[in-house]
Amino acid sequence: MNALAQLGMVSEIPSENQTIENSAYEQKDYFKQKDGVKYAGTHLLLDLWGAENLADPNHIDTALREAAVTAGATILHSHFHHFTPNGGVSGVVVLAESHISIHTWPERNFAALDVFMCGSCDPYKVIPFLQAAFAPTSIQLDEQRRGLVV
Repeated sequence: MNALAQLGMVSEIPSENQTIENSAYEQKDYFKQKDGVKYAGTHLLLDLWGAENLADPNHIDTALREAAVTAGATILHSHFHHFTPNGGVSGVVVLAESHISIHTWPERNFAALDVFMCGSCDPYKVIPFLQAAFAPTSIQLDEQRRGLVV
């Protein structure tokens, strides 16, 4: 049974971890607690410099989907737009736990990504996929904790 069907959120290409073993739906608190701080989720901002494969929407879609599943996220939908004439790509993988978005500038070998995940997902697990898929010479990383409970 599709766990998200109960919520009316089913994509055409759901990830494998959208299924649940029993039909009992349990309300969960998806806020995280780390270092004594409670918050909604971790938002990573990543700048990839010296990157490759930034003009191929299918390659980007596959890489970000694999990264999302490895991080423990549930894919709802993805959409990518290919710009001309420079070949840049903008897109998003929408997750039950939030999103992964990307904007690329192939002419500058640069990509900007947002990875926001709540619940038990680990957004840091996407980084090895980004390194393998885009072979950047450097990555600038910033972490924000969203929805701090004060």
